[in-house]
Amino acid sequence: MATVAEATAAVTLPALTHEEIARYSRHLILPEVGMEGQQRLKAAKVLCVGTGGLGAPLLLYLAAAGVGTLGLVDFDTVDASNLHRQVIHSTPDVGRPKLDSAADKLQALNPGVKIVKHNTMLTSANAMEILKDYDIVADGTDNFQTRYLVNDASVLSGKPNVYASIFRFEGQASVFGAPDGPCYRCLYPEPPPPGLVPSCAEGGVLGILPGLLGVIQATEVIKLILSGNGEAKGESLVGRLLLVDALGMRFRELKLRKNPDCPVCGTHPTVTKLIDYDQFCGITPPAKETTQVASVQNGVPQIGPEELKRRQTAGQDVFVLDVREPHEYQIANIGGHLIPLNDLPKRLSELDREKNIVVHCKSGGRSQKASEFLQQQGFQHVENLAGGITAWSDKVDPSIPKY
Repeated sequence: MATVAEATAAVTLPALTHEEIARYSRHLILPEVGMEGQQRLKAAKVLCVGTGGLGAPLLLYLAAAGVGTLGLVDFDTVDASNLHRQVIHSTPDVGRPKLDSAADKLQALNPGVKIVKHNTMLTSANAMEILKDYDIVADGTDNFQTRYLVNDASVLSGKPNVYASIFRFEGQASVFGAPDGPCYRCLYPEPPPPGLVPSCAEGGVLGILPGLLGVIQATEVIKLILSGNGEAKGESLVGRLLLVDALGMRFRELKLRKNPDCPVCGTHPTVTKLIDYDQFCGITPPAKETTQVASVQNGVPQIGPEELKRRQTAGQDVFVLDVREPHEYQIANIGGHLIPLNDLPKRLSELDREKNIVVHCKSGGRSQKASEFLQQQGFQHVENLAGGITAWSDKVDPSIPKY
């Protein structure tokens, strides 16, 4: 696998204009960067998967640093709930495609940077084709199936993968897929069971945290680009996992080793092409919603918010159980009986086994776990509200705040 420096050395490095020399003057007077380093930055092509919390600071600083080509992969639109952490987007951008919003900010920051927009979800069908034009991949995603996809595609295409992830007040970062270094699967051979690890939408995230981790990613990307002529610039995160605790403001690191038995980067790899990552992570396609029972998931019937509202309007005896946390109940509620998921085992006496119970949370994940637990405890009339209180706000009562 060629290093980024070797790849850029294979072509004639682009000259810097007078305007660029003035713009990057503080870089140029650093011996570790200099003219050649800035030329390497200008020649480099970096793909950022995701333009959200991590992608925002990552892209802004790469553009500011003069990375010549930035590829953006995203298919989402800007939501108001993004703005407390996704600082590349602004209030007037709500409802716009994130790609367009991000591209506008990057071009305004540095018109000399080429922006390539990939308005699509990264999939096994398109990943290799998208990655082939770039030197480095930066993973700014927020779900396990895409992380494994990015990792495998990076290893198979010989591109280093600059990784970070965040949750609540903590984050981690590393560089995977470098020559002789470990990959993401060396650290996490198998994904966690679906629903075990809540998303940031379920568990929350401190707004500044992705800024901190995204800047670390940008730093690692730039160091990879600058390293050349057999001389590394500083010490990269290859073989190290940096752990960040923002609440305690502590940084720790774990040493990582390449696993010779890794199915992707090991001595005898068994994953030689991209696979079905939804299936690998145990993700089943969402059922099509109806106003009646939408589907059954792991033995638990799923109902839509319209059906719950119909039953309540008809005067049916429905007991709504809210398994969110008390601070979430203060933000928005639909009058359900509040028992947080972790308190449920010791508060079963508050529930009537003969009643029809509809369990809900924010978006349906925690309530699914609660419903399965209640069934295991002998409750026979339990249903999960598909989409949770968010779906209720969308489809039944827009006055309920979404968070």
